[in-house]
Formats: sequence, C-alpha cells, structure tokens
Amino acid sequence: MYQPAHFKEADSAKLHALMRAYPFATVVTNGEGGLAANHLPFELVDGALHGHVARGNELSGMDGAEVLVIFRGPDGYVSPNWYPSKQETHREVPTWNYAVVHVHGRLRTTQDAGWLRQLLGRLTDRHEAGQPVPWRVSDAPEDHVEKMLRAIVGLEISIDRIEGKFKLSQNHPAANRAGVLAGLRERAGRGDAELADLMSREERGRS
Repeated sequence: MYQPAHFKEADSAKLHALMRAYPFATVVTNGEGGLAANHLPFELVDGALHGHVARGNELSGMDGAEVLVIFRGPDGYVSPNWYPSKQETHREVPTWNYAVVHVHGRLRTTQDAGWLRQLLGRLTDRHEAGQPVPWRVSDAPEDHVEKMLRAIVGLEISIDRIEGKFKLSQNHPAANRAGVLAGLRERAGRGDAELADLMSREERGRS
C-alpha cells in the first residue's frame, strides 16, 4: 500500500479500534486460479483474526495460505471549495479522505465444533447487542445448530504484519482541515459523520 508519511498510521490501538468498528473485511488470496477476494466479518481475538465460511468457499481449502485482509473504515469525497486556501489561491483540487487497515498473515482452517460454536456465540452476541431482544445461538434448536456447524469451516489468521493508512487531510493547514470537517458535517451524506468524527479525534490527538 502506498504510504506517504503524512498518512501512515502505526498506532496498534487505533488500528485495532478500526478493525473492531468495521469488522466486515475483504480477504485477498492468490491460489491456483489466481487472485480472489472474499468478504466476511472477523473477530480480533488475542492478536489473530477469527471468522468462518461455508464449506463450499475456496478459503475452506486454503489452509496455510498467505492472505491479505483489508478493513475499510469511513471514507468520503473532499471538495476543494471546503478549503479556505482555495478562496485565496485557487490552487486546490478534489481528493478523497479515508481510513484503511491491511493485515498480512497466514490462514489456518479448523472444523472443531467447539471452536466454531464459541466463534458464532461471540459474533452473535456482539452484533445482536443493539437489538431490543438479542437473538442467541441457544435460541435455535440444537439439531439445527449442529447441522449449521457441520456446514461451515473456521478461519484463524495470524497477524504477521499490519499497515494503517489514515488519509485525513493531515497534509493541509489547520484552517483547511477545519473546513473539511465543516463541509462533511454540512453535507451529512453516507459515512460523512463517521469520517468527521474520526478526523475530530485525530485533531484532538494532535493538540
């Protein structure tokens, strides 16, 4: 990943926070058929990524493969009209702000029913937490749960290397960054509030 110094993020706490906040990731592999991408949610557990796929998914047969897992945080278009400097010099152009984390690691597969049941319990409890009446794995009949467990394969990806890129207008003066924040909050489109919140946290961290 192209990493200008302005945008490189190496703080593991920030990287892990983005991975937990945006757990639906893209897994890139290079197998016999060439490059392939799969999309699935992960849990970050003790320095490794845990997930699962259907038995028919190509990942289920790639034990030991090197993988790239991409977590994508908030992103959004940035208009040059938001920069005070544009009004002065007109020497500004559009861009795109975003935050991403790339995890490089090695894939291990498992069919252990106990491991899979624990994973499904964690995933369900986490993502059902905001529901008025959270659904739990134990709500389903046991024979149905066992059938579902036999239909999936667990994935564990050790993290060999992790890269973060938070492109949040750090290469602009404070007045321009403030203009971007104001522009995002006024536009209030898809993901704009999340991107503005992330930029605000980064601003507080610099002060």
